[in-house]
Amino acid sequence: MTTLDANDVFADRTAATLAHLQETGQLKRLQTIEGPMGPMVRLRGHGDVVCLCSNNYLGLANHPEVVEAGLEGLRRYGAGTASVRFICGTFDCHERLENRIAEFHGVEAAYTFTSCWNANEAIFATLCEPGDLIISDELNHASIIDGIRLATVIKKGLHKGVYKHNDLENLREKLAAARANPEVSGQIWVVTDGVFSMEGDIADLPALRGVCDEFDAKLVVDDSHGTGVMGATGRGTHEHWGMDGSRIDLFTSTLGKALGGGAGGYMAGSKAMIELMIQRGRPTLFSNALPATVACSADKAIEILMNEPDRVARLRANTAAAREGIRTVGFEVLESPTAICPIIVHDTAKAIAMSARLLELGVFVIGFGYPVVPEGEARLRCQISAAHEDAHIATFIEKLEVLKGEFA
Repeated sequence: MTTLDANDVFADRTAATLAHLQETGQLKRLQTIEGPMGPMVRLRGHGDVVCLCSNNYLGLANHPEVVEAGLEGLRRYGAGTASVRFICGTFDCHERLENRIAEFHGVEAAYTFTSCWNANEAIFATLCEPGDLIISDELNHASIIDGIRLATVIKKGLHKGVYKHNDLENLREKLAAARANPEVSGQIWVVTDGVFSMEGDIADLPALRGVCDEFDAKLVVDDSHGTGVMGATGRGTHEHWGMDGSRIDLFTSTLGKALGGGAGGYMAGSKAMIELMIQRGRPTLFSNALPATVACSADKAIEILMNEPDRVARLRANTAAAREGIRTVGFEVLESPTAICPIIVHDTAKAIAMSARLLELGVFVIGFGYPVVPEGEARLRCQISAAHEDAHIATFIEKLEVLKGEFA
């Protein structure tokens, strides 16, 4: 045994961490799906179960036209781009998809990435400069948090701040202090999720727009859980509020949820922002383009959404039925207009145990606890799809009644 083997610090601390997670009932276990994503999935070791933990909000992940568009993309363009965008990795399918995204959001231009995490990693480090301030809602997605952290390391003198969740007065106080600070000499950027994925609540975008206008700040919205879900035609959280897309300075969102459920993300905003990203964005300058097959399937998914807004209405009806059923059973569900229905159970180990029991009963729902959500606020996060039929919702509520009896 070498000296290194005898004193492997990494191995020891990793073993201790995993043992602690196992002992406290917090160890995550991957479930393997043996077929397409849909309202029901075939889960290894469990058979066919009702799926209520997917981001497949519009039921497009296995839509025949979306699948065929991806296959046609594979046949036409091959397995991969084999290049970054600025060398020879930009294909005409990327151009079509980005034009459709821009039209969908009502903005000048859009640009795709291999994930929305990648987009959020790119925008702050690329668009912001020393003297700027980025101020973020405290419950924003981890990709926003990490993107801001990275940007402030890369750009020395770039400032960052956090405001209390959906607290406009706290934001206004922070912005007023920033304007009085001579070190904040550049652009101010206010960043928020449109839909907050763990809470299921939404940002007050009209009020945020008003505060941003008051302090000459740019408003950036990550609408990954709002795109395809919120608003009469699924344009997103801004449409829910009756806002035109041009009132948001920059959107980021994903193609991996409602818009086909594949992979990939994007930014959508002004032509100037997109052009600067093309010139300076390290995650696009040094990483391959979105695979053509994904670009084609996502483009078809957005086309279907734009032509079939009744999918959004069906999603809304399914969500209302699920919420009513959860309340009738006697569980506490956070209220919101989104398709996310968090059932609060408080204790992390209890949430994980309840999730496991539901799976035994044929319903696939994930329990979330600390550190994903604050200590004491563990929950079962139930996510509804337009593809769910009345029988799926009824089965879900029936099994919740069993759960209520066992975990009362």
